[in-house]
Amino acid sequence: MAYLLDSNLLIYSAADAHQFQRPLALSKQNFASLISKVETLGFHKMEAADAVYFNSLFAIVTLLPVTPNIIETAINLRQQRRMTLGDSLIAATALEFNLTLATRNVADFAPIQNLTVYDPFQR
Repeated sequence: MAYLLDSNLLIYSAADAHQFQRPLALSKQNFASLISKVETLGFHKMEAADAVYFNSLFAIVTLLPVTPNIIETAINLRQQRRMTLGDSLIAATALEFNLTLATRNVADFAPIQNLTVYDPFQR
């Protein structure tokens, strides 16, 4: 099964304590939104070793663009409930590409109709 990897999952995968997430994060069959690249690499307190890891990760994972349809879906999601811009765009991307969203923040996405959410920390 292919997943859209949420930014938080990618960030967790860089930590030694959560390296069990790396096979999921580094799988060529999974995807990430360009928004996740901005959220992940844009973190202002990033260590140099983490930057190397994330750049390697984004060279492997297929990055999905933000399309006009994704923008419209994100607008609709934000009109329906309080969501961050990043979460709405990531959820809209999962819906647009019919992907299961892999995230640690299941509660943030659970109310969204037709969105399948997977928490890989719940083993």
